[in-house]
Amino acid sequence: MLIIGIAGGSGSGKTTVVKAITEQLKENVVVIPQDAYYKDLSHCTAQEKRDHNFDHPDSIDFEFLCEQLKDLKEGKSIEQPVYSYITCSRSQEETVKVRPADVIIVEGILIFTCSKLREQLDIKLFVDADDDDRLMRVMSRDILERGKTVDWVIERYSKTVKPMYLQFIEPSKRYADMIIPQGGHNKVAIDVISATIEKSLAECKK
Repeated sequence: MLIIGIAGGSGSGKTTVVKAITEQLKENVVVIPQDAYYKDLSHCTAQEKRDHNFDHPDSIDFEFLCEQLKDLKEGKSIEQPVYSYITCSRSQEETVKVRPADVIIVEGILIFTCSKLREQLDIKLFVDADDDDRLMRVMSRDILERGKTVDWVIERYSKTVKPMYLQFIEPSKRYADMIIPQGGHNKVAIDVISATIEKSLAECKK
């Protein structure tokens, strides 16, 4: 089993990179999204949810994420939590059953900020992108997929997304084994990464 971490700022193209790598690999691949492990805010008021900083490392239940990743590495299936961006809460009834696979990809903006999680990753990739491109992708995603308004997205970007990127996410790229500029559109980088993964898997199976 190979565990790969893919980090980068919001809207950097991490999902595109994950999809491109997954499509190239012949092995069974499972993706673990960091976003599924946001701490539950169902007890908070609407204003508290609005003011919550989702781009700070403290917003993620890293202890639970590391625990479930350890279970997968030991060959055990897990019940991955389901998080709603609309209600800012973790479902109490619904989970996603995830079984061990040849390749586990952990994807999220803050995954390199947790030393315990970094220690569990065999390969660490950081997806880099221009700030303006990231902002446009964030606006499109949050409005279309998460039911947010343009004003909400702009306010959140200026108050939390950009400052937290500069404070936590951008500095975490120093932990990366490889930095991918232009995200999933960088075919050369995707080819090199896929070949590296295939080689590492072959060595693991010897």
